[in-house]
Amino acid sequence: MPLTRVCRPAAGRGPTRATRLRAPGPERLPRPEGAADRTKRSPPVPDTPDPQPPVLHTVDGNVSWITLNRPEAMNALTPGQRDHLIELFDAASADHGVRAVVLTATGRGFCAGADLRGGPEAGERVAGDVARLVRLGAQRLITAVLDCEKPVVAAVNGTAAGIGAHLAYACDLVLAADSARFIEVFVRRGLVPDGGGAYLLPRLVGPRRAKELMFFGDALTAADAERLGLVNRVVPDDELEKTARSWAERLAAGPTRSLALTKQLVNASLDTDRATALAAEAAAQEITMTTADARDGVRAFVERRAPGFHGR
Repeated sequence: MPLTRVCRPAAGRGPTRATRLRAPGPERLPRPEGAADRTKRSPPVPDTPDPQPPVLHTVDGNVSWITLNRPEAMNALTPGQRDHLIELFDAASADHGVRAVVLTATGRGFCAGADLRGGPEAGERVAGDVARLVRLGAQRLITAVLDCEKPVVAAVNGTAAGIGAHLAYACDLVLAADSARFIEVFVRRGLVPDGGGAYLLPRLVGPRRAKELMFFGDALTAADAERLGLVNRVVPDDELEKTARSWAERLAAGPTRSLALTKQLVNASLDTDRATALAAEAAAQEITMTTADARDGVRAFVERRAPGFHGR
């Protein structure tokens, strides 16, 4: 324990004061060379891997792969995901190195619709608020797919409900796994189909079938969707990615500008009269004949060889 020494004041000096002396501690000796350092240190904190983004994107060859990646939520779309998808489809149109797009998802669901849980709390609404939300949200996403200048293949790996089903229907070609299901879920929530549903479905299956799907909201199997013309082909679950890759690579090797104009003609054909459609067809052919791909295609026919398309 500390030792105390009392100092007596000399004559004429002030009062006494106590001075504390610390007992000497053990002398710290240097560690011999080569001896192990036994100093306790905190264990290193392992690096935490960054969470996977909700939308994955890669460009493989000339194919843009867009993958919804919220499997824990059945890939229900948040506003952030929706806006990112729109950006990716717009970028695919502008990128000459991208000549086809594949849209798919991770987990058991393709897209369970809009994520109604992740939005802000609803405050007081005035007339026009909901219409603006739909117009700038779901409708803008569907329009981005329809207007993408590259062919878009949907690889539906599971449940596609609500806006998720419409997202698939807006694609140019639809592949579905055996486990896929398509559901017009809006009627179950007391809502009308948004995200282009009442526009897309009658054009794909006719108004009577469209009403049946929208009025009842029953789940449609992949086989039934193929029978109705909503799906191009149904494949086993473990062959979905391989088939989507094969189709996308064939499209990416094709005459890109010709495919873009063909897509525009077909998408517009149901909204116009015959004279307008034929005039648009003639104008599109005029444009196509100026491309390097068309010139090589015609030359290849004369020379009896396979054409080499480069998307120009």
